[in-house]
Amino acid sequence: MNVRKRIFITGRIQGVGFRPAVYRLAKQLNLTGFIYNDTKGVTIEAQGETEVITKFVHNLGQDSKVTPLTQIKSCKTVDIPLTESEEEFAIKSSERAGTALSQVSPDIAVCEDCLGEMRDPSNFRYRYPFINCTNCGPRYSIVKTIPYDRPNTTMSEFKMCGKCSAQYKNPSDRRFHAQPVACPQCGPKIWLTDNTGKIIEKNSDAVIKQTAQMLLDGKIAAIKGIGGFHLAVNALDNEAVLRLRLRKKRDAKPFAMMTDSVEKIKKYAVVGEIEQEVLKSPESPIVLLPKKPNSLIASAAAEGVNSYGFMLCYAPLHWLLFEQGPEVLVMTSGNISDEPLICENEAALEKLSEAADVFLMHNRKIYRQVDDSIVHFINNEPVLLRRARGYVPTPIIAKTVSQKDILATGSDLKNTFSYVKSNQLIVSEHIGDMEDASVYRHYVKSINHLEKLFEVEPQIIACDLHPGYFSSQYAGSLKNAKFVKIQHHWAHIASVLAEYELDEKVIGLECDGTGYGTDGAVWGCECLIADLENFERFGHLAYYPLAGGDLASKEAIRPVIALLSQAYGDEFDLSKFVGLLEKIEPNIEKQKLIWEQIRKKINTVNTSSLGRVFDAAAAIAGLGNYNHFEAQLPMAFEACADDTNEQRYDFDIINIAEEPVQLDLRRMIRQLVADAQKQRSCSEISAKFHNCIAAGLCAMAKKARDMSKLNKVALSGGVFCNRYLTNRLIQYLNQADFVVLFNRYVPSNDGGISLGQAVIAAKQSSRH
Repeated sequence: MNVRKRIFITGRIQGVGFRPAVYRLAKQLNLTGFIYNDTKGVTIEAQGETEVITKFVHNLGQDSKVTPLTQIKSCKTVDIPLTESEEEFAIKSSERAGTALSQVSPDIAVCEDCLGEMRDPSNFRYRYPFINCTNCGPRYSIVKTIPYDRPNTTMSEFKMCGKCSAQYKNPSDRRFHAQPVACPQCGPKIWLTDNTGKIIEKNSDAVIKQTAQMLLDGKIAAIKGIGGFHLAVNALDNEAVLRLRLRKKRDAKPFAMMTDSVEKIKKYAVVGEIEQEVLKSPESPIVLLPKKPNSLIASAAAEGVNSYGFMLCYAPLHWLLFEQGPEVLVMTSGNISDEPLICENEAALEKLSEAADVFLMHNRKIYRQVDDSIVHFINNEPVLLRRARGYVPTPIIAKTVSQKDILATGSDLKNTFSYVKSNQLIVSEHIGDMEDASVYRHYVKSINHLEKLFEVEPQIIACDLHPGYFSSQYAGSLKNAKFVKIQHHWAHIASVLAEYELDEKVIGLECDGTGYGTDGAVWGCECLIADLENFERFGHLAYYPLAGGDLASKEAIRPVIALLSQAYGDEFDLSKFVGLLEKIEPNIEKQKLIWEQIRKKINTVNTSSLGRVFDAAAAIAGLGNYNHFEAQLPMAFEACADDTNEQRYDFDIINIAEEPVQLDLRRMIRQLVADAQKQRSCSEISAKFHNCIAAGLCAMAKKARDMSKLNKVALSGGVFCNRYLTNRLIQYLNQADFVVLFNRYVPSNDGGISLGQAVIAAKQSSRH
């Protein structure tokens, strides 16, 4: 018996080869009908025998049965009358090319089919560094405007040859409408130059061979990839890695590494099933993995941490390089210090000539530079630490439709910005830290580009409450839109609600380094009762005085003296802690100056920052005195913790009438100092500290539950990038029968702030 069904599908289904894949599936099953895109998704009409149609619909609902990049959100079917005159299945012209966003999908790692062709001597794309198909390759990084057609990408200057054109036009071919399709005859080329731009080699195979040999010889190469340049060096050569650190002006922050197989990664790091799945995923992010002891990786690649950041090759060029012999390469962002990633050939030669010995260039222009994404694991789930290549611009879908377009400008550290368009929450790729002028210029340029690309016309601008943030000042400069200021920590909790598609009150535990509070203090360890409409500050870390403004996030001596003076009260005197303090700050006069500032309240602020408590604890434990990069000391402190140790220091929960509940850590500080003076091991001190903080946060959540009767806890803030703390806190909360929510799709650090701002602004706009 024949039936006909109309099928409505939503999800990531446009720009991923979905229509030709459905066409091929229908042809295999001898179905008739058609498929087309519309502004909401894809509509299919299919006709055939009942059993065959059932199989067809079943396969459509399974992403892997369609294309590797397809993500089905909904698949609804309705029975419709049979059509008599139809003879075949067809791809129809779209009602419209789909929404602006649905046309632009992320840059995806080269697929196995393309790799197989690249390694096949009989294939006309044999050893071609830019091989791609509908299932893989660059997208977001090459698109200039919509519709997503070749003339609107950086591939427009490459005219397809007859072979490529035939595949591009054939619905049954894997390269049907693959906009970057090319081959050695008609596509982009690579070449090798020295650091003055003088060409060393132009033959593709020779370029790859020479670059690989130079890397094996300890040279530093600037390699142009999908989203920008990498600075590459042999990860097994410590002197070469140290040389890269010196030239890149990156003293201590761990480097990411790349290799061509999971088996190689397993030589140096612990890789479980989930980790392997993420490494080999089409997004191909950097994955943080526990170090194996006695690793041959250069010590300078990742000192002071207990994990390596590994990614697998994701561009065809990478695979070709590794075929020439390198084992593991450091592949770090092609920039100097914290400047934006470089993506243009001329700019690379200008800015990286003192860092790199050679440059592996190509002439496929990168329109949007996109950093590598970073993933780690919380509660055995993959969680994004940096959301960029492979994940952007895939939207987060909201439960409700916004009637107004919204721009959320984000925070100043680890900036992202976000748009609300209809029910789609579009979070930009990682932009960077706004204190660098070049990052700010990139930020403004990116906002302007994405507004045009996604056809957004913001009527509401949301920003952080802090008046001094560059992102807030930029928001204030925009005209013809409503201006909304949103408290930093509320936005953090709202970002979690957005991920879980929730619009209800939760207990929010938010822990970070700094955020502007509604009382003028610097917040940083908060227990909120919050939803998308408003929040109440139920509790916080007891305030302590912090001297020196921004210096306090770098120099550990500042929070150390602040916390010691608070913990010991009237008994505190610098002379009683000479041995301890001199290890952290040998300059006695500087110690005295900081103490005077605190005592006389000169250039000090009251803060509940948990991030600075971590800095102080790490310094007291003997791990250093300065953060050369954000959270360097806390990362080292986490790395040395013994996760089998269940002991903890003591804390107090203070209830003052009509005041927020306070988490008091004075007893913890005194016990920590005593352990340090007894020269207890760092692993013991760190475990007891982390367990204490986790228990204290759980205790605040319990108090909040007693008052509010809420049982869902949302965790957010940069401190929750600490895996030990977060896993331990989740353990305690689960034992207390809480439902625990945490960031997974955006970072828990300030990279997720713009998402929270966006959903709060959308909720506020819906009331008017």
